[in-house]
Order: sequence, then C-alpha cells, then structure tokens
Amino acid sequence: MDFKNASELLALCTQQQLPISEIMRRRECELGESTRDEVTHRMTHALEIMRASAMTPLKTPVKSMGGLIGGEAKKLAQHDAKGRSICGDVLHRAAQYAMAVLEVNASMGLIVAAPTAGSAGVLPGMLFALQDCYKISDERLIDALFNAGAIGYLAMRNATVAGAVGGCQAEIGTASAMAAGALVALHGGSGAQIGHAVAMALKNLLGLVCDPVAGLVEVPCVKRNVIGAVNAVSAADMALAGIESRIPVDEVIDAMGEVGRRLPVELKETALGGLAATPTGERVKRDLQGGTQAAY
Repeated sequence: MDFKNASELLALCTQQQLPISEIMRRRECELGESTRDEVTHRMTHALEIMRASAMTPLKTPVKSMGGLIGGEAKKLAQHDAKGRSICGDVLHRAAQYAMAVLEVNASMGLIVAAPTAGSAGVLPGMLFALQDCYKISDERLIDALFNAGAIGYLAMRNATVAGAVGGCQAEIGTASAMAAGALVALHGGSGAQIGHAVAMALKNLLGLVCDPVAGLVEVPCVKRNVIGAVNAVSAADMALAGIESRIPVDEVIDAMGEVGRRLPVELKETALGGLAATPTGERVKRDLQGGTQAAY
C-alpha cells in the first residue's frame, strides 16, 4: 500500500474508504513487516518523547550548548499566565511548546525529528496545544502523527526535508505542512482539505533560507519553529473554511524542491549568509570560538 505523491495517496483513501492516517499505518505495517500493535506502539513512544520535550522546559529551562537560547518557552508561558498574551489559547500554547522542544534539542536532550531536529517543535507544539484546548485523546493524536508522517514522507520523496539541501523552507516548511494536515484531520476535514492545508502551509514559507548563527541549531531556529506552528494553524483554518490552494499540493512540493536547488550554498545551513553573516552573527561566532558565552 505505497504511494508516490499526494494524488496517489488521496486516490487510495477514496478507493479503500480510509483516512490518510490509516493508509500510512498500513503502509508502515507492510513495508516494515510489523504488526499493527508494533507500529502503534512505536508511534505511542514517539508521542511520549514529544510530550516530555514540550513540557519539561516550561518548568525547568535548560541553557543550550551554544548559550544562545534557553528559558524562552517559560517566559512565554509566564507572559500568558499574566493575561498579557495577544494570541488566542491555541496559538499561544503552540508557540510555547514549539520553543520548548527546540530548547531541549539545543541542549542535547531527547526529541523526535519531525521531520528534522531543527524543526522538531512545530508538530508537537500544535498537537499539544490542540489537546489542551479541545481535550483530544492521545489515541487521536497518534492518528494525527500517522497523518503527518504521510505528508513528511511525500516531501522527502519528492523534494527534500534537509536544510542543507533545500533551506529552511524544507525543514520548517515541511514541518508546518505536516502540522497543518494533521490539524485538519483532527477537526474532521476531508482528504482534499488536508491537501489544501498542506499546500498553503508549505507555499507560505516557500523560499525561507537556512542561516543558523554560528552554525548552531539555536538562532533563528527556535523562533522559526513558532512561525511554523502558527502558520500551520492558519493554513488549516483556511482549508476547513473551504479556501483552496490554487496550486495543487504535489506541484507545491515540487516547487519547494526546485526553489531549494536554486538557493545559493550560503543560504543552505552553511552559516555563510543571511542572519549568520550579519555583524552580530559574526560576533557571536567569534565569541563562541573564543570560549565566550554572552547573552544574545
């Protein structure tokens, strides 16, 4: 039960009268020669890791290896607790959870790459925010992860999810698309609506460069995870409202791959351009090379 693109995936859903999550679950069983229980157990374990990485820094912040981030998620949570947030509950919680996961990643903690370590906060950020606000069960979140996995697989197969190959659009863009599709599924959207949400989320971030300051997955990565989560919510909401992407999802994925190939090497994780090449970015790099950890 394999598929090469979104068109084939949605055709399978129609033919089998099954949601994307179930198609992906069965694919994993077949290709991995695993039972349904084994596949579900692995995804349950992934969800548990995601939850720990999203929640722990809110109570116990950890400084990153480079010293550039640490404690931002807790600050955001405290800001909300004081009633000062200008975002709604879903967006604010998604933002703080997304930042928390990146703090864990940057301090060499355990995370789930979704699809990469540098974009690992987007999907859990959105999922746990939704669970908080809509009382969604873990079983449904696991289904959502299979849905998201199918989307990530399509991006990886037909384009790339690596910042070193396609820029940050490939990492945060794909993560946001995965989250948008999962969100639509959790709200009972159709396969077609999931496709539109994925397309809109990905094309909203088309061309985003990968320019990590000092070559570390810290700045601007932690804030871009927030943008990925917020973008996912807005794309999902548009799709659920009946708004469609004029460019089909498969063509958007192909375009992302083409844009990635055209990006200069300086903007693909080399820390030679963008924010990494600013005066402050260069100074941070020198300080870290000299053994100095300053607050940036």
